[in-house]
Amino acid sequence: MIEKFKTLFVVKSSLISLYLALTFPIPYISSDKLKIVSIVFLLLGLYFINSLTSDYVETTENKIYYKTSFLSNIFGKRNWEIFWKDIKLIKSLPTSQGSRVFYFTLNNEENYLVPQRIENLEKLRTLISKKTNLDFDAVDINYISPLWTYKLLTLISVLMILGEVILLLFRYYQH
Repeated sequence: MIEKFKTLFVVKSSLISLYLALTFPIPYISSDKLKIVSIVFLLLGLYFINSLTSDYVETTENKIYYKTSFLSNIFGKRNWEIFWKDIKLIKSLPTSQGSRVFYFTLNNEENYLVPQRIENLEKLRTLISKKTNLDFDAVDINYISPLWTYKLLTLISVLMILGEVILLLFRYYQH
C-alpha cells in the first residue's frame, strides 16, 4: 500500500504568506512602465514558492521515497529512494538553533535527511519503526521547528498584508 506524506500546510502557508507580504505592494508602488513586469514577476515568484514547498514523501512495502519538484531539483534538492532493508540506523545531529535533524544511515554508510516538515509525521515515524525494526525509544523524530513558529510567521505575514492593503486603500481614497 502506498502512503503519501505532503509538506505541512502550516509550513507552506507561512512561506507563501511571507512572500506575499514582502512582494504584494511592489506592483502598486512601481512606476507605470514597470507595473506589468512587476505583476508578472510577483506571479512567477508565487509559482516558484509554491513549487519549492511541494515536496513529499511516499512509502511502499519495500521503499521510502522523497520526491521534489522540478524547480527544487534545479536548486539542489534531489529525489531519493531507499529500500527499508538498507536502513541501518537513524542518527541525530543538533542544529545551530537548538533543534535536531535526523538522517537515515544506510548499510553502505550513505546518509539521507529524514523529512521533518511533513503532515502525519507520527504516522511516518510508526511506519519507519515497523519497516526497519529500529528502536525508536532512543530516537525522538519530531518536527524540526515547533509548529507555533510557522503559525506565528503566518499571522505576522497576514497582518503585514492587511496593513499594506489598508494603506493602499487609504492612499487610493486620498486622491
